[in-house]
Amino acid sequence: MRYKFEAFGRFKEYRLEVKNQTSRKIKTLQSDRSREYLSGEFVDYLKENRILSQWTPPGTPQLNGVAERKNQTVLDMVRFMISFIELPPSFWGYAIETAVKLLNMTPSKIVPQTLYEI
Repeated sequence: MRYKFEAFGRFKEYRLEVKNQTSRKIKTLQSDRSREYLSGEFVDYLKENRILSQWTPPGTPQLNGVAERKNQTVLDMVRFMISFIELPPSFWGYAIETAVKLLNMTPSKIVPQTLYEI
């Protein structure tokens, strides 16, 4: 996602992908109170699809620990790629895409399959 305003469209795509590939429903969306998640259109969509929205208070990233840790891991990977390979800053976006793709291809302790296998 290049811009924050793309969040709503990307969430709709993700929801359909989850439904089609796993036959499961998203029941809860937990996030901070960023504008992209608080738009009337987004909130109405969540209500229409019976998705509970849980918002963490502003300035408390520790309450959204899993996402914050994943973001930190992605940034660490990107910084390493940029510095190790000596890429110009214009490649930052490609490095992020690569890092996320690598993480999605890596199994975890909780789910022994990768996101691509699910």
